[in-house]
Amino acid sequence: MPSDRLADVLSHAQNDFQRFVMVLVCIHALSGTDMRHLLLTDLDLSRERLIVRRPGKRHIIYLDELTYRCASVWLRERHRRWPVTTNPHLLINRWTAVDTTHSPIGITFTNIFRPTGLTMPTLRQDRIRDEAFEVDDPLHLMRLFGISSQTAMRYITAAHPERTAKLPR
Repeated sequence: MPSDRLADVLSHAQNDFQRFVMVLVCIHALSGTDMRHLLLTDLDLSRERLIVRRPGKRHIIYLDELTYRCASVWLRERHRRWPVTTNPHLLINRWTAVDTTHSPIGITFTNIFRPTGLTMPTLRQDRIRDEAFEVDDPLHLMRLFGISSQTAMRYITAAHPERTAKLPR
């Protein structure tokens, strides 16, 4: 995502939680489902990585400087606000912090992006599409975003129709 567009989206963040969520979507193209199921143990700041668990596989995100900084700030804020919570999820709010069933956070992600005038799925898709325009390698997309080969090829085909028109279907 172009840095000016990312800066514009991040300027709408009202707190550390929102900033971290925006970075996860705009840089790493995580979905709401991905974020809802992240556990505290999935974030390893010492190794600068985040593990995203998906059905049948896991995707490792290597943290860039901005994501690392936002994750660190969020962890400090999370601990400051709820020092004794037993909820194992990385992203929690005032309700899930005290929820004895350890439920993941709800659908609050939608509200975070409303002030930007864009939706979370749109930003996620734009991020993958921008990368497909820059690099016409489906393996790169698969490694970077943890998407399937079919999904990667759809993005590559859309980004570079002139190169993929002659490929067998």
